[in-house]
Amino acid sequence: MAAVGSVRRIVAALSVLTAATTMARAEVINDYPTSARAEYVFGCLKANGETRQAIEQCSCSIDIIASIIPYERYVSAETVLSMAQVRGNLGGQFRTSEQAAGALNDLRRAQAEAEVRCF
Repeated sequence: MAAVGSVRRIVAALSVLTAATTMARAEVINDYPTSARAEYVFGCLKANGETRQAIEQCSCSIDIIASIIPYERYVSAETVLSMAQVRGNLGGQFRTSEQAAGALNDLRRAQAEAEVRCF
């Protein structure tokens, strides 16, 4: 009887540990705020037609991107894209910086993977 009680305690402890690990992993994967995901999907819908199929594909796309690059890196790349459109010296710094190019390359690779898997 004592062995059965020990086994139950071990199984319960392992269940709690597994649940905690799964929740921690989900938080890491889901570090993009809902507003950022929605903004991406809205832009994607405009570019791909506003159909039900496009909603599914665009939602899939941001999920894939979020699984490949952390949100902080995504924000950096989006900032580079936005600022590179500014004319003059300020925009030029974003167009020629190695750091900016690295962030853009990461985003483009993630988008390419999302394109293959979702569209």
